Amino acid sequence: MAEVIRMPRMSDTMTEGVIVEWHKKVGDKVKSGDLLAEVETDKATMELESFNDGVLLYIGVEKGKAVKVEGVLAVIGKAGEEFESALSAAKDATPQATKEELAENKSTAVASPATAKVELPAGTREIRMPLLSDTMTEGKIVAWNKKVGDFVKSDDVLADVETDKATMEVVGYEEGTLLYIGVEAGSAAKINEIIAIVGKKGTDISAYVAAEKSGANSAVVPTSQPSVTTASNPTDASIKETESDDSSNERVKASPLAKKLAADKGIDLNKVNGTGDHGRITKKDIDSYVPSASSTPQASSSTPQIAKATAPAFVANGQESYTDTALTQMRKVIARRLGESKFTAPHFYLTMEINMDNAISARASMNEVSPVKISFNDMIIKSAAMALRLHPDVNSSWMGDFIRHNHHIHIGSALALPEGLIVPVIRFADQKSLSQIAADAKELYGKAKDKKLQPAEFSGNTFTISNLGMMDIEEFTAIINPPDSAILAVGAIKEKVVKKGDGFAVTNVMKLTLSCDHRSVDGAVGAAFLQTLKKFLENPINMLV
Repeated sequence: MAEVIRMPRMSDTMTEGVIVEWHKKVGDKVKSGDLLAEVETDKATMELESFNDGVLLYIGVEKGKAVKVEGVLAVIGKAGEEFESALSAAKDATPQATKEELAENKSTAVASPATAKVELPAGTREIRMPLLSDTMTEGKIVAWNKKVGDFVKSDDVLADVETDKATMEVVGYEEGTLLYIGVEAGSAAKINEIIAIVGKKGTDISAYVAAEKSGANSAVVPTSQPSVTTASNPTDASIKETESDDSSNERVKASPLAKKLAADKGIDLNKVNGTGDHGRITKKDIDSYVPSASSTPQASSSTPQIAKATAPAFVANGQESYTDTALTQMRKVIARRLGESKFTAPHFYLTMEINMDNAISARASMNEVSPVKISFNDMIIKSAAMALRLHPDVNSSWMGDFIRHNHHIHIGSALALPEGLIVPVIRFADQKSLSQIAADAKELYGKAKDKKLQPAEFSGNTFTISNLGMMDIEEFTAIINPPDSAILAVGAIKEKVVKKGDGFAVTNVMKLTLSCDHRSVDGAVGAAFLQTLKKFLENPINMLV
């Protein structure tokens, strides 16, 4: 079946594109990946590649002319295939392809017997999957913003589509009733595949849809002897003759990027051998070009010449490459849970600076008598647990249609492993001494690194702490670890010069940032929690009495 090639959306703000150059002509064979044309958008001149194999049967837009996004550019099919019906059913076919143009192109294409085909009813238009990025081959429908039966305007966003680079909006550019959705949310469609049909309310398109699904519209009668006229398919000799007449960079076959690079480097494009389609010069040819000795200007014997220093052309060592790493089950769970948290829980953030001078002194004193070395993270766990006892609203869980206020305090302490992030849980942290918390933490971290943690040891948290201070991170925001209502991000302890009396002194400070779920924790509640936490850390003796 002949495929109509439409103008793709090559940037998020593009509404139309200008054909800078066609690199194929009617009658040429086209392979998937071949360069069809260069298109100037609102942001750059880009290359339009073919996603189809076959013969170029029709070109609908002349060089230098503009066409709107989704407008008809060309038709690719089998040699001699009938394509007029596909054009008449395509959007903007009539204004872009007049009867005279169709008659002219008919002489360059091989006529074939008409095939039985179900046409779209008059007044209906197909919406096809657009090319939303230069490397996209298919798009996944994330969500439909309209449903069958809805009236849509030309600038309405029909659906959100996930490409290989981002999730983008698809605008239909058609006005009418949404009669058909061809790809369900969660499923993917290839470039140019029909994803919807818009038309007059009540129009029956069931026969057309059935024919498309069954493949009946793809059936064609093969021709025995394709032939192409000389006028539309010049001989190789004429091509070479035309190319040999080119004497300027503007007429040499080269991509816009290659032309720009050549101009920047002072390279004459006529002296570069193109390795692209039909000798087309590409960026790679410019990057690897080395002037020959004969092309170097010779100094005149009568006129002194000043040697001009030029940087040697850069030649890349090696090729572009990458490695695909399969997701671990841990990484899959992290992606799912934190993705759900970030995009469903309305996060807000509160940051407070803590003076750690007393905490540093207290820790040194406690470690002189403690059976287990107490870390600053252990002190933060203990102070957070004590503060949660006084602010129970922060020690809560959002359960969808109710809030659960936990009476126990289990503190999760995030730990980074090569496989991903895991959160060992210090249970009943408010009831334990600092040395007991330190012992529990040491045991749990060891088990986690040896992959021996049991489910009960990394679940059930009511509040979480994420500490990147040991990696010299001063301040950051953390994503809430569900079902918690808050998470505390801990930065590094840094020296800071402050004014004391008539002079200045150095003090040690640490920044804490509390991420809160606004559905269950209000701003004033989070701020009060941080104030209490600050009191415990700045005067650790308060945690011991």
